[in-house]
Amino acid sequence: MKIDLDQIRELLSVVSSTDVTELTIEFGDQRITVKKSSSIPLTEAQLSPKPIVIKTEEIPVVQTREVASPAAAPAVAPAPAAVESAPVAEAPVEKTNGLVEITSPMVGTFYRASSPESPPFVDVGDHVNEGQTVCIIEAMKLMNDMPSEVSGKIVKVIAENGSTVEYGQTLFLVDPRG
Repeated sequence: MKIDLDQIRELLSVVSSTDVTELTIEFGDQRITVKKSSSIPLTEAQLSPKPIVIKTEEIPVVQTREVASPAAAPAVAPAPAAVESAPVAEAPVEKTNGLVEITSPMVGTFYRASSPESPPFVDVGDHVNEGQTVCIIEAMKLMNDMPSEVSGKIVKVIAENGSTVEYGQTLFLVDPRG
């Protein structure tokens, strides 16, 4: 087969209208290579791949707030409409009776222990130290250890094992004096 001038023009038109930078076509013993070059020659440094560095801010693992008492804490989560109208992050901190809430820093599944056969990380009456793991929250198939940001005695475990928790939801009440 012989390549004619019309086929070459069509080939050039196709290459110029696409992002293709080089095209080689062979028909038997004939070969045509079309290379598209940029108007500005690139140096080897410009052509070599460079790593992309993305800086991220560290997200706090656990947030704490002081609350009135275990009796004053709601037994059920508030209705979704109430949560939307008053975001947890902007809620005022109550300082009554000195109890501190350990809240969830993310949406996920709350686990009190590392496995179903293991004892819970903490129980009511246990003393926790700042940085001690109090639970695990599974988010997007990743297990996240949740350390306590306060030392004290666990007064109440509010979240149910295996339940879904929301961002800012209270998980534990801690008495920092205990």
